[in-house]
Amino acid sequence: MGGEEKYKEFDYHLRSLSSSARDSNFANDPASDPSLLNSVKGLCDLCRSEKSEDLIARVYPHLNRIFQRCVSSITQSQTSNGLLLLAILQFFLDFGDVVLHDADPNLRTFFKSCLSREFADPIVAEATLDFLNANKKKFSSSFPTLLPQFFPLMLKLFAWNGEKLEKAFHRICPSLISQGSFLPQLPSIVDLPILVVALERVEKSSGSLVGSSIASIQKSTAPEMLLALMDEAYTGSTIGDGGADSESEDSSTIAVADPYFLELLKDENDGLAERHWASPAVNAALQAAVTMPMSDRLKQALRMTPRLLDIYTAIAIREVDDSLLCALVPLLMARYSNLFPEKLFLYEVQKRILELMLAAFSRSPSFIALLKKPIVDRLGEAYDSPTKTELALQLCWAIGEYGGGGEAHKDAARELFESLELLLYENLSSSRLGLRESALGSDSAKFRKSSQSRLLCFVVTAIAKLATYHRELLPRARVSLTKVARSRISDARVWKRARDYLGLMNEPAICLSVLGPCGSPSKGMQKPGTVNWSEGGTKMVSHLPFYLLGEQEGLPHDFSFRDVLPGR
Repeated sequence: MGGEEKYKEFDYHLRSLSSSARDSNFANDPASDPSLLNSVKGLCDLCRSEKSEDLIARVYPHLNRIFQRCVSSITQSQTSNGLLLLAILQFFLDFGDVVLHDADPNLRTFFKSCLSREFADPIVAEATLDFLNANKKKFSSSFPTLLPQFFPLMLKLFAWNGEKLEKAFHRICPSLISQGSFLPQLPSIVDLPILVVALERVEKSSGSLVGSSIASIQKSTAPEMLLALMDEAYTGSTIGDGGADSESEDSSTIAVADPYFLELLKDENDGLAERHWASPAVNAALQAAVTMPMSDRLKQALRMTPRLLDIYTAIAIREVDDSLLCALVPLLMARYSNLFPEKLFLYEVQKRILELMLAAFSRSPSFIALLKKPIVDRLGEAYDSPTKTELALQLCWAIGEYGGGGEAHKDAARELFESLELLLYENLSSSRLGLRESALGSDSAKFRKSSQSRLLCFVVTAIAKLATYHRELLPRARVSLTKVARSRISDARVWKRARDYLGLMNEPAICLSVLGPCGSPSKGMQKPGTVNWSEGGTKMVSHLPFYLLGEQEGLPHDFSFRDVLPGR
């Protein structure tokens, strides 16, 4: 296309913008003009290809006015404004430096006024993710706090539109995480299926989500729709069911449930809010969602959540500082047993929560000492449910594996050791009682007995490993393990394990090699009896533990690792 043709096209699009502003049919609702979006895109393309500051300066006032008109008409508009506003925003991002325009207020207005109403529109949702991914570098450098502020709105967009937008959403995920959004995102991610349930109930009560602002529901002092929705969602009835004299009872139920519901449907990040899992009404609503036939959208959310949690975990371990990661661990413990009650979902999410928690301990073992109080609390809840038993079991493993926080945290290690002792003695006494229950043949009693034996094995191991790391605890550990070894409780694995650890403790070097803390030669923490296997070609056999020699003959210096281990 020649230069003259380009300028003709430029003038044509510019006149189109001007005529749209003068047309009374489109003046108050610019997005309803079907030619306007094409003209805006055409002008942006011409400015980009010509790189003319004069053209950019001529276009800018028109687009700025259209943007303001669109925003002011959104509440009355019957037409989607999303695509038009995104095209204008792209112009602001591309040429803001030329016309000295700060796009930050426009971007925030788009999220608050437009996307909050149109996130359920699949075309707008896809275009928004494409826009954000295309401008990721610009957002990270010029608007680093914008996406973290609106991550709840982005999760609503993702939850409602489902797996077809999953790849595009995953690419934008790292941009949603910042110092202020990292912690609040964890509960929001694991509650993604519950968010779908809430959105579907809003749609059922008020009609299509496209064009309606859920945020306005939150700001209303007494919205009738919300009252009816709460009553249906959390009691299974309607407001009129109870009659005039039931008002106080219904109001108390709604008062408990409202904060949780509104917290789910918010658009902006306002910090880490308490989620009301203790409410019987909330539990009843979740059970109802599981027992009733699930929508395709909810099934997709159940599949998407574990994959989204994988991305969150990778970012947490790779990029987040220790203070935030340490603060995340108690949140992981709290949410481990408070999740959407669908079996496969529970398995997948709980597995990832444990992996993230243990990865945090591996990166900074001192977290175990710093978080001694919540860890002890979770050990005390080991009997409440099988889920809490599993969490306590994993915490026992971490305490032993990382020496209660390390050499510098002896006081914390002692307190953790005392908690392990208490857990051990309580289980020893109850395990004898459990013998009679399991003899009755009850399946639940057998399961409880097996779970208790598994927990005891981990507690015994944690006590032995903690005492090996902090040798001042060895006398107390011997007493504890001797009681277990002599108890001859129903499960032989437990007392045999205690007996084996007592035998190891009589050989300090071997005990340190087997039960001592992990370390690396570069940190000067290599344990006795261990070797650097990469040096196998030069080490003599005298460096090997004797049991590896088997029936090898000859003097020790006659052998190297290559003689003992099979070659490749």
